[in-house]
Amino acid sequence: MNEIKKLFNTKVIHAGHKEDKETGSVMPPIHLSSTFKQQSPGDFKYEYARTNNPTREILEKLLKELEEGEFAYAFSSGMAAINTLTDALDKNFHIICSDDVYGGTRRIFDKVKNVNQNIEITYTDFSKEDNWPGLIKENTKMIWLETPSNPLLKLVDINKIKKEIPNDDIKIVCDNTFASPYNQQPLTLGADVVLHSSTKYLGGHSDIIGGAIIIKNDNKLAEKIKYLQNAIGSVPSPFDCYMLIRSIKTLSVRMEKHNSNAVIISEHLSNHPKIKKVRYPGLKNDPNHNIAKSQMRGFGGIISVDLNTDLKGTLNFLESIEIFTLAESLGGVESLIEHPAIMTHASIQKNIREELGISDSLIRLSVGIEDAKDLVSALDKALNLI
Repeated sequence: MNEIKKLFNTKVIHAGHKEDKETGSVMPPIHLSSTFKQQSPGDFKYEYARTNNPTREILEKLLKELEEGEFAYAFSSGMAAINTLTDALDKNFHIICSDDVYGGTRRIFDKVKNVNQNIEITYTDFSKEDNWPGLIKENTKMIWLETPSNPLLKLVDINKIKKEIPNDDIKIVCDNTFASPYNQQPLTLGADVVLHSSTKYLGGHSDIIGGAIIIKNDNKLAEKIKYLQNAIGSVPSPFDCYMLIRSIKTLSVRMEKHNSNAVIISEHLSNHPKIKKVRYPGLKNDPNHNIAKSQMRGFGGIISVDLNTDLKGTLNFLESIEIFTLAESLGGVESLIEHPAIMTHASIQKNIREELGISDSLIRLSVGIEDAKDLVSALDKALNLI
């Protein structure tokens, strides 16, 4: 008899594993062993924990189901996932990348991959540039998207990008960290590969470092990623895999609260005299709102705000705010706040930051799942000090 086709909220709880056959335990065991018995030389299911591990295998099955892919691979960090994916395409190739991406992505592209592998990167604003296909070269192998982007929350119409690519040899890679698979599933919209920093919404509690690559249906690319995952060894520990499996079980209920809180806060800040601009795709007047409605279930928990003050006033606001923790990262149950120009995007040259719109008065909120009224009160109190 065929199994019931599970919807997303059921998948986060049940996908990847069933009760343990040996003990009946509902939660999957943490397999800490570094090596495994072979029936005879070369006859084994598991050989060595860097190569494969039963707990990591459960996590990877879960991830591929959540993103509607055929293959998934877990890594020790989001940057390890990015490094492995670009390594899989060797060297001397070209990437067209969203101009507004995480500072660490720009850092590894410009200062590591460009230098060590002769990978050329062209940055463009896909949200504005209709003529971007003119940037494609003979050696272009990837279109690298962040949607929503970090920190300016630009969105890209993934399906439109897919239609404009001249051949299937060019892969669309989508960093889905800001949205999470609850809010957006890029592989169903035309992307070929999805990336995550699983540290963020997938982990959701600011206590795990991890990354993931999910591939739609490219067997050849999947084989390369699997080979490099083992050869390089940047894999998560069994305990981290277990923690991530546990955290994903509450992804849906957490994201619903992140989404609803962010809508309330963005609408409130939009009418505040100390605020110059609110960037949030859930606002009806946001330039990305229509794209968000067409390809996202919810609008996410990240808001970027331009304060109506200078650097001194911005720092005073950040140092005095309550409830929100001044810290890098995002996606945890607790609300975080940060200054991209000084913190997450400091590795980007100042002139490029300013050209993108990452000013000294820009702050990024990672809205948690606290009571929205308390968060609004904390913001208002700090804003009154600038």
